[in-house]
Amino acid sequence: MMRSLSSWWLVLVLLAAPAFAQKAEDEAGDVSEADKDSSGPLRDRIPPVSGHLFLMDGRFEISPGIGLSVRDAFFTKVFFGAALTYHFSETIGLSLRGGYNLSLVSGAAQICTPGDGTTAAGCRSPTVEELTTRLDSTGARVPENVAYGLNTVLASLDLQWAPIYGKLSLSAERVLSFNMYGLVGPALMMYGPKAELSPGGNVGLGFRFFLNKFLTIRVELRDTIYYENGFPSGSVRNQLMAEFGFSIFLPTVFQER
Repeated sequence: MMRSLSSWWLVLVLLAAPAFAQKAEDEAGDVSEADKDSSGPLRDRIPPVSGHLFLMDGRFEISPGIGLSVRDAFFTKVFFGAALTYHFSETIGLSLRGGYNLSLVSGAAQICTPGDGTTAAGCRSPTVEELTTRLDSTGARVPENVAYGLNTVLASLDLQWAPIYGKLSLSAERVLSFNMYGLVGPALMMYGPKAELSPGGNVGLGFRFFLNKFLTIRVELRDTIYYENGFPSGSVRNQLMAEFGFSIFLPTVFQER
């Protein structure tokens, strides 16, 4: 009798096992779908950063841009220019840059006069003439190349080094590739009302954000160092400028590696 009951329990267990296994599988979900997540379309759309999705080696870069000076005491400069760069490799390039600075009297520059009983004390913005001339012994204004940071034409030859390439995640399926580069090189500055030329140099840091295989957005911060003659003596000046622009790479296509 006991042996007969044991046989029936064994038959019931064997019949119930497939049902429990099916239920467990249903609760766990489709395992094949989980496997797809690890090697499916999402991973294909976001490749790892191990390779370059944008190549610069052997290509020309044409870069128009506009800049704005930073921390100017007397003249605020608005820069309009462009650069032509040839990339010898993915990290090294040589750039010829030129442009024109539109110099405007800075809002930080003020001339303040004390009150004398008939007129009230107050401050006002100086004129370009007041910043670029000097008073002689008689009180008359004499033309003088007192620039106080006024500059116009600018040219430079920059060596670029781009050691960092990476990607920014914009959303679950979109990324923005970029690189970071440093630059250094000689510069030539035209300054003052007498349009004198002064040799100098510049250093800077920039970023390129790649929109497609030939178009990028470019952001730069550079410091141009030059010597400025003036009254009563000359001085070394720093022109710090932030520049924004875009770049077109030629040829517009490349073979991915």
